[in-house]
Amino acid sequence: MPVNRSTFLRRGAAVVAALPLLTLAACGYGSDSNKSDSSSKQKVSAGSSKIDGLDSVKIGYFGNLTHGTALVAREQGLFQKELGATKADYATFNAGPSEIEALNSGSIDIGWIGPSPAINGYTKSNGKSLKIIGGSASGGVKLVVNPKKITSLKDVKGKKIATPQLGNTQDVAFLNWAADQGWKVDAQSGKGDVTVVRTDNKITPDAFKAGSIDGAWVPEPTASKLVAEGGKVLLDEASLWPDKKFVITNIIVRQQFLKEHPKAVEAVLKAAVEANKWINANPDQAKAAANKQLEADSGKALKPNVLDPAWKSIQFTDDPLASTLNTEAEHAVKAGLLAKPDLKGIYDLTILNKVLKAEGEPTVDAAGLGAS
Repeated sequence: MPVNRSTFLRRGAAVVAALPLLTLAACGYGSDSNKSDSSSKQKVSAGSSKIDGLDSVKIGYFGNLTHGTALVAREQGLFQKELGATKADYATFNAGPSEIEALNSGSIDIGWIGPSPAINGYTKSNGKSLKIIGGSASGGVKLVVNPKKITSLKDVKGKKIATPQLGNTQDVAFLNWAADQGWKVDAQSGKGDVTVVRTDNKITPDAFKAGSIDGAWVPEPTASKLVAEGGKVLLDEASLWPDKKFVITNIIVRQQFLKEHPKAVEAVLKAAVEANKWINANPDQAKAAANKQLEADSGKALKPNVLDPAWKSIQFTDDPLASTLNTEAEHAVKAGLLAKPDLKGIYDLTILNKVLKAEGEPTVDAAGLGAS
């Protein structure tokens, strides 16, 4: 039976707290909130004016390559360029629930986030907290295994497979895939024909090296970090989707902020569209820019043997791939992690399509889930 969403979130927190591997995981709203950027690319241009009278716009994202649009837009100074004299402030996050909490509290205004936390945030608030206003990335998720223990997909049965968090995007995807194999797994406990071990992405490589897990269904760059530790890619999630495309990162906004400051939202979306255009035209330079921002945020850059394959597996797109978000919600319902949600109105792509038209780019569709 599907669980009540608030109960699901409380149980998720309890499960995470109970896992020994997670004792070192970061908590709270993330790092570098309100930290100033010293690069000349980040400074407010002389003579520019504030947008919507705002002193700042607070932007959130993860330190994942699947959030490469935000990484590149920040490193290249695109957010600040479009915001004029309104300062671009930033906060980085490790998990979706903490970013949703920050959005709801007003600690951030706009954020890059995965589909499952966006769905949960929207449905838990009865459609009042957020809107998805754009796409960002597709792909970049893989099942990586210990080749000494697992040599084929059928060998996954009976093994310990890590996912980042109970009910997160990759957790739902793995549970759905396991069910398609005919295997039974209790979604809450992770026990069954396969044991699902919810493990923070920062800790997963160490757990893999220690033999605590036999594999992991994870986003980049964690997947490529496991390969660098001797793992083997057994399955690329993109192969399971039509046209090999599925949403892995969306852009969300507080509904109140969208209503009161549409010009600021437009500025951020302009920066995102410009970033994606530059990424796709200059993949090597963009990859280096994203890695430079990761180093600035975390103090450590990715090595080429991790960065190169990880970046190659991600497609950056302005299209939110709305039909795949609906499918991912259906997978969560099927797994028993979510009561059937009403996602009508979760998208508002009006401003994005305005920006795309101005750039001479094709507009995108909300797959029937747009604002009424």
